[in-house]
Amino acid sequence: MTGTPFDFARLFAPDVPPPAARWNGRVKFDFTGGNNDPDSLPLDGLIAAAESVLRREGRRLAIYGVEHGPQGYRPLRDFVAGKLAADAGIACTADDIVLTSGSNHGLDLVNATFLARGDTVIIEENCYQSAINRFNRIGAKVVGIPLDANGMRMDALSNALEALERRGVRPKYIYTIPTVQNPTATILPVERRREMLELAQAHGVLIFEDDCYADLTWSGRRPPAILAMSGRGGVIHVGSFSKTIAPALRVGYVVAPWEVMSRMLALKTDAGSGALEQMILAEYCARSFSRHVPQLRRALRAKLETLVEALREHFGASAAFDDPEGGIFLWVKLPDGVDTTRLYEAALAKGVAINPGEQWSVNREHARSRLRLCFASASHEEIHQGIAALAEVCRRDFGVRRQGTP
Repeated sequence: MTGTPFDFARLFAPDVPPPAARWNGRVKFDFTGGNNDPDSLPLDGLIAAAESVLRREGRRLAIYGVEHGPQGYRPLRDFVAGKLAADAGIACTADDIVLTSGSNHGLDLVNATFLARGDTVIIEENCYQSAINRFNRIGAKVVGIPLDANGMRMDALSNALEALERRGVRPKYIYTIPTVQNPTATILPVERRREMLELAQAHGVLIFEDDCYADLTWSGRRPPAILAMSGRGGVIHVGSFSKTIAPALRVGYVVAPWEVMSRMLALKTDAGSGALEQMILAEYCARSFSRHVPQLRRALRAKLETLVEALREHFGASAAFDDPEGGIFLWVKLPDGVDTTRLYEAALAKGVAINPGEQWSVNREHARSRLRLCFASASHEEIHQGIAALAEVCRRDFGVRRQGTP
C-alpha cells in the first residue's frame, strides 16, 4: 500500500480507552491474572462431555440459543440453580438465571441496567481491578470502604452511607465480593452479611454480590450468600465457572428477579453467549463437578503453601500477608519504601509478572507497597524460582532485605 496512512485517531470516540499493549506471550514467572492450575483442569472429563452432548444435541447449534432462549442452555441453568441451593442457600430456579460470557459480562449487564454517569457506587477499598475500571469508564463515583481480616468493615460502611445521605446522595448499589474477596481473600462473616443487608435496606440501596471465588474455600464450606439471607430481595448475584473449571471457557451467570432480568435481557444483544461451552459444562458438571472441585482445592492449597514457603525463605518478615482461607491470590504488603508499580516494571524485565497493588485499590497510598500474587497457574518449581527472582529485584532496586520472621 502506498500514500498517506489513514488517520484513524481523529475518528475515535472521546471516551475510548488508552491503547492496549500488543500481546507478546506470557513471561516465564507469571503471578498475574486469574489463571488456574492447568494440571487440575478436568480435560478428559470435558472431552467426554463434549463428545456425549454433541452427539446427542449437537444439531441444535444451528439455532440461536440452541432452542433454549436468551437466558442460556436450560440444563446448565438447572445445574446452577441446584448448586446455589445446596452450597450457598439460594432459593432460585433456572428462570432466575441468565448465562453470560464470563462474570465480567454479568458485571457489564448489571452496570448497564442500573448505572449512569455520575451515579455513586460503594465498593471494598481493595477490590477487583476489572470492576474498578468499569465503574471509572462509566463515570460512576466510587466510594471505597476499608477492609480488615474479616472483609468489609460495617462501621465504615455505615458511616459512608450516613455521610452520603446527609449530602442527598443515594448510592445505586454496594458492590461486594464477600466470599474469598479479590484481592484480599477475606471471607465476610454471617454477622457482617446480616448487618450489610440491614444497612442497605435502611438506606434503600441495592447489593451487588460477586461470588466468583466462593467454591474455593479450603474447608469446602462457605457462609450463605447474601442473596440467600435477603428476605426482601434487593440483591443481585453473579458467579462464574472460570475459577472452578477453566477461565478460557468464558461462562458466568447472573441471578436476578424478572423485574431486573427482563431489563438485562433487553441489553444482551449478543444473540446468545457461547452455547457450545454451556452444553459441555452442563454435561460435565452434572456428572463430575462435585468430585472435581475438592481435588482442585487441594491442588491450590498446596501451591499456596509453596508460595508462602518461598516468600518466607526469600523475604522473611519483609513480606507481610494473612493466610487466606481459599482462592488463588495472596495479597502481600512489602516495606513502605517499595512502590509496586515501579517494581512491576523492574520485575517484568527479569521475567517476573506481578499485579501492583494500585491497580486493585481505590486508595492508592494504602496500596502503593502492596501486590497481588496469583499462585494457581505456576508450577511449584516456578513459584520458588519466580519468588527468588522477585526478591533479587527488590534487593537490587529497593534495598529490601530478608528480615527475620517473628
